[in-house]
Amino acid sequence: MASPRTVTVVALSVALGLFFVFMGTIKLTPRLSKDAYTEMKRAYKSYVRALPLLKKMGINSILLRKSIGALEVACGIVMTLVPGRPKDVANFFLLLLVLAVLFFHQLVGDPLKRYAHALVFGILLTCRLLIARKPEDRSSEKKPLPLSGQVGNAEEQPSLYEKVPQGKMKLS
Repeated sequence: MASPRTVTVVALSVALGLFFVFMGTIKLTPRLSKDAYTEMKRAYKSYVRALPLLKKMGINSILLRKSIGALEVACGIVMTLVPGRPKDVANFFLLLLVLAVLFFHQLVGDPLKRYAHALVFGILLTCRLLIARKPEDRSSEKKPLPLSGQVGNAEEQPSLYEKVPQGKMKLS
């Protein structure tokens, strides 16, 4: 049976991955929702207007929107389907994207209700990354077997993973 930690990481990975595939697709094409696509186009135009540095670098609203959308779709697919370390890398890139989007929302002065979803999913991405990268507990490992010459006093000696009592010893 899988540990609760594994179930949590897998559930968060799949849910977050599907969400970002969906949101990235909305940024790329109007096929899922024409209204949401139009709103994304309008929002990214305001982001580029508010940050003239992007214009100087040759980045227009279309390039910014499509780049972020493609990165969201790619990272979402990795989070959903690819096992192992690439999920953590995708998680990290999505976290950076969420931070950039939060910056854009603050830059244009959007109200909280316009970017609350980005805050929530940023927190979820952070939690998933922290849970996935946390080292395994040592208490769940098996205790080492005693050596052949120490069979009689295996109960007396603490194992390598048990905490040895600290403090003064009483000698009588």
